[in-house]
Amino acid sequence: MMRQDIDLAARNTLRLPARAQWWCEVDTIASLRDTLAIAQSRQWRVRVLGGGSNVILPSVVSGLVLRYTGQGCWFGEWLNEADRLLHVEAGIDWHALVLRCCDAGWWGIENLALIPGTTGAAPVQNIGAYGVELSDVVHEVHLIELESGAYRILSSAQCLFGYRDSIFKQALAGQVVIVRVVLRLSRMPSPRLGYQGLTHLAEQAALSPRTVADAVTALRRSKLPDPADIGNAGSFFKNPIVSLDVIERLKRDYPSIPIYPVDSAGAKVAAAWLIDQCGLKGLKWPEGVGIHDRQALVLTHDGRGNAEDVLALSDYIAETVQGRFGVVLEREPGFWGELSAH
Repeated sequence: MMRQDIDLAARNTLRLPARAQWWCEVDTIASLRDTLAIAQSRQWRVRVLGGGSNVILPSVVSGLVLRYTGQGCWFGEWLNEADRLLHVEAGIDWHALVLRCCDAGWWGIENLALIPGTTGAAPVQNIGAYGVELSDVVHEVHLIELESGAYRILSSAQCLFGYRDSIFKQALAGQVVIVRVVLRLSRMPSPRLGYQGLTHLAEQAALSPRTVADAVTALRRSKLPDPADIGNAGSFFKNPIVSLDVIERLKRDYPSIPIYPVDSAGAKVAAAWLIDQCGLKGLKWPEGVGIHDRQALVLTHDGRGNAEDVLALSDYIAETVQGRFGVVLEREPGFWGELSAH
């Protein structure tokens, strides 16, 4: 049912004050197409909101804010003796899905535990953590075009996945709604334990995917604040990928800088380390926004600020880091407003 003037403060994890001019939740393809037809007849702009964990909302979102809430989840074909396709509708909570798969003995997404948001939002950002990215296990993504209502299926290759990036943030941004994600999971143990905090698990004789997921969950909880306790959007900046020349300069000037090789042309630099070295961790900004005192990548909001306050703080952080290190930070959350300069 279409509803007017809906409060979105509880529907975004930064808890920013925002209202949707129009709001609608749908759980079937038929109702989704009907809703899109109404929006098109009224010339409304359509925005798709999942769990609200990776977005910066302005005070008013004009047009229609749409949420697809389909909860279907079923296994499809076996690809070989160990691997099988799992079809997951976009409305399913991502962390709940991870635990469900782990408890059933399926490997592939255990390192992605406790990442907030819905399954449909996961491919947009190509979520990743502890050495695993969603693109490692995506077989295909099903979507509906907002303008035509046409149903399309993209292979993993067609999604153009990159580091915290995909075609859904680029060429298809604002043009589609993801309705289903098809994952390739495996019965064959394939733990990824290279990150600090997980290496000790390699010593366990009978390691399960749930054991890995629980360890990841504990690590994330020790480093990241719960959005239920204080508004935040998780990691606010990407780890910048820089050239080898820049890496050599940084290592010469800052021998302890954390570097993660990417390919023969460049490497990732730990954005949290850059921010921390600028003395910004724990910074309090006017109007209730700030930087978390235990994780420099996390911007927090206590309910007194708005999108402009968050953007002003993120700009200050990026400018400070660039001024000291000559490295450009790129934020992860998208902004739904019109301040194109940010």
